[in-house]
Amino acid sequence: MSRIGKRTLTIPENVTVELNNQALTVKGPNGELSLDIPTDVIVEIEDKAITVKIEKENNNLKALHGTINALIQNMLIGVSEGYQRGLEIIGVGYRFNVQGQKLVINAGYSNPRTLTVPENLKVEAISTTEIVVKGIDKQAVGEFAAEIRNVRRPEPYKGKGIRYKGEHVRRKEGKKAAK
Repeated sequence: MSRIGKRTLTIPENVTVELNNQALTVKGPNGELSLDIPTDVIVEIEDKAITVKIEKENNNLKALHGTINALIQNMLIGVSEGYQRGLEIIGVGYRFNVQGQKLVINAGYSNPRTLTVPENLKVEAISTTEIVVKGIDKQAVGEFAAEIRNVRRPEPYKGKGIRYKGEHVRRKEGKKAAK
């Protein structure tokens, strides 16, 4: 049985959790998230604690046990604190420009790339070379940050491109190493 699935989740102070049939809804100060629970997975809510159990012992349910527990934990953190992912762009003339629900990226191409920010996310510009993607859904934040990073991935020789805040890019030595 999964060790992650066995852990008991504590519900934060200003968060409410409801279970109707197999739909779990988590409401908090930042918003509301919902999750459909598979039929053989049992979610129990007692006082300020949530436990996840499985009915049968088969490999698919064992895998779902820890996954459902982790998804519920992510929902609790998302509606209470939220998630954020920082990105920075490095290169001469490279910059971010946030215009409402549009993100314009100048990354060395002939035309700037324009990405539409999903409705449930916010993109804040710290400077022209740094942005922060914020939201309550961990998967949506990570997915959109990866989409931004894929516009111009960091290259290993000069380190130019878009990278996550604090990401280490391994550098290669280049031509002079061949001699």
